[in-house]
Amino acid sequence: MARNNGILKIEGTLQDLTFYKGQDGYLVKTKSGVSRKRILRDPAFARTRENLAEFTDSAKAGKMLRLAMNELMQQAKDNRVTSRLMQKMSGIQKLDSINLRGKRTVQQGLTTEEGKAMLENFNFNERAPMESILLAQYNVDEQNGDISIAGFIPGLNLYKPEGATHVSLRSAFISVNFSTGKFSGGVSPAENLIIDMSKTDVLLVPDSVPSGAGNVFILLLVEFYQMVNNTQYPLRNGAHNSLSILSVG
Repeated sequence: MARNNGILKIEGTLQDLTFYKGQDGYLVKTKSGVSRKRILRDPAFARTRENLAEFTDSAKAGKMLRLAMNELMQQAKDNRVTSRLMQKMSGIQKLDSINLRGKRTVQQGLTTEEGKAMLENFNFNERAPMESILLAQYNVDEQNGDISIAGFIPGLNLYKPEGATHVSLRSAFISVNFSTGKFSGGVSPAENLIIDMSKTDVLLVPDSVPSGAGNVFILLLVEFYQMVNNTQYPLRNGAHNSLSILSVG
């Protein structure tokens, strides 16, 4: 695949080239003349089959994580979160030193500290990374899934988008088993605060804890609202909301 940087923005097929518009602009790729049957059986395509198998595992792992965190992710995500997350999963999969090429898994890659570190501080909304939004120290209790922020001052400890009058903080404590596809856990009640100089000790406690085997994730969601006639409305449809993975176990 290559990028089309020409003046003419072509879409369609020309001889053996296919032009199309993607999220990264106008792209071009060669037209494949190899049948699916040959790819699946021909020894010459052994590497291709291995790549396809691992691509499938990475895609499933990314989808599984998104499903497990869907309740919070619906409030804070960008239009490239699926591809960005899959890219992370592919990198984690390559850390699997146990299984042969073509059979490496994200689950095995996440048994390594390096693999876990690749998902820590992952931002679901690149337009609002947590490290740029939340300007306060927080503490994460990895045993209970609690998140605490002592002496939190919204007017001082947040990078507030224009028009925001209130902020809501929520956390999630979730376990995901990438081998079985099962996940469990809970989300904390929201801590809703006026964005002023008042000081509050914030404690976010999930309503349930994960059960069963799997990797454990602790997430924090920051949502902005605007008060109009005593009703809080999501600010700009959540474009400035931030969701990040704070811990991976």
